[in-house]
Amino acid sequence: MTHPFLDHPTPIAFAHRGGSLEVEENTIEAFAHAAGLGYSHVETDVQVTRDGVAVIFHDDTLERMTGEDVRVDALSWDELKGRRTKGGHAIPRLDSVLEEWPDLFLNLEAKADGAVAPMAEAIRAAGALGRVCVGSFVAERTAEAVRRLGPGLLWSPGQGGVLRLWLRGWGLPLALPPFGAVQVPPSHKGIPVVTQRFVRAAHALGVQVHVWTVDAAEEMERLLDLGVDGLMSDRPTLLKEVIARRAGREAA
Repeated sequence: MTHPFLDHPTPIAFAHRGGSLEVEENTIEAFAHAAGLGYSHVETDVQVTRDGVAVIFHDDTLERMTGEDVRVDALSWDELKGRRTKGGHAIPRLDSVLEEWPDLFLNLEAKADGAVAPMAEAIRAAGALGRVCVGSFVAERTAEAVRRLGPGLLWSPGQGGVLRLWLRGWGLPLALPPFGAVQVPPSHKGIPVVTQRFVRAAHALGVQVHVWTVDAAEEMERLLDLGVDGLMSDRPTLLKEVIARRAGREAA
């Protein structure tokens, strides 16, 4: 599949939540940090306010990030915009991030059913269809995003699609819908997901393999040796160093 989001030298490095082990996650400061490191791709999350504003936030409640036991969708944007994280940072709107970094590619996960429609509207309004990829554990959310944004949307399948691709690696000729990237953890419940068979099955279909969340250099090296096309890390500085080191070895 050809798509601007994927049209980059591989491996693609993703700053997970902007690089949450280096800067407070999902904040303007995190995205600025990733962009300052030269990152073209950032993984992040979308929640929705009571009045339908798509915001960059992972959890259903503010408790972990601000100390308040209140749901994001219980607050209007006017009520949420004055909140600050424990590190003193504001919670950004998706449309603001799309506007602030017009060249940044965003990997988006809608964390609630109600977040899909405002997420899609923000993408459409920004003309950003070519620089986003959408995925979710809940397949219905991704399907709704595709319905709203059309076949030009790049998306990653949920567990059902991942399983079918994994089984194709074992020779089962299972049909799959036309997704361009599969975004998976290295393993699930102790079962390896990203194996040589899995990567070969994906590449045979023209599908890129992106793996999350990888924060140890040894694991980065192991997965890159398998031929994965992208890594998501909370340690973007380390991931950048590992990729640069490998490129130097390959050029020598």
